[in-house]
Amino acid sequence: MVRQDSKRPDGLKRIPFEGGRVLTWDVTVICSTADTYIDLAVQGPGSVAKLAASHKQVKYMDLQSQYSLQPTAVETLSPVNESACAFLINLGWQILLLTGKNRGACFCFSEFQSLSSASTRFFCTMVLSLSTTHSS
Repeated sequence: MVRQDSKRPDGLKRIPFEGGRVLTWDVTVICSTADTYIDLAVQGPGSVAKLAASHKQVKYMDLQSQYSLQPTAVETLSPVNESACAFLINLGWQILLLTGKNRGACFCFSEFQSLSSASTRFFCTMVLSLSTTHSS
């Protein structure tokens, strides 16, 4: 059923973010120590995240006329791709400018911390599960 009130099927309103387009995030957590990425990872922190974000840009190229796409890639050892960092900083400043409240900047910095913590927890869980599997 198509709704006539510009809301999604789940009832949330679609709010234009940039250039009249709705913001769409795609978050990827990538293991920078995997054999596939190890050669790239040694080039520096964030190299694997940058590659993952560029893959998302290509994957969603057809949607970019309708949506403002923000690919967000987090490496298991915590680096976040540059465009996601710039986006979160800009979002924090925009919230600050619109509301006059510093919560916007704090929100975005807490997002950095959440992404970093989530990737670290995932990495620890993965290592623990591998170590228990191999020790049995």
